[in-house]
Amino acid sequence: MSLSPDSPLPSHYRSKQEFLASLSPWRRQLANLNWHPTVDMKVQSYALEQRMKQLRKETEQLRKENARLAAINSRLDRFEQEHFSSLNQALSTGDS
Repeated sequence: MSLSPDSPLPSHYRSKQEFLASLSPWRRQLANLNWHPTVDMKVQSYALEQRMKQLRKETEQLRKENARLAAINSRLDRFEQEHFSSLNQALSTGDS
């Protein structure tokens, strides 16, 4: 099941509070007695799954950005080496 992190939870992943709030008072008492904690665990597991997907996506974006910055940095280093080597040669020969 693939949902965006901003989309509402599917009905089977509703939390206990949301479920109980949708019931009449007497049904709420019955449901409270009959509640299975696995539903709460499913809600937490779903939230963690969505967070992991988001973190993977952010990690991939950071890797791409790091690679881009490394390429820019290497070009800058090459430019500096060429510029300073030609500057040093000009200074050593006395051509100003």
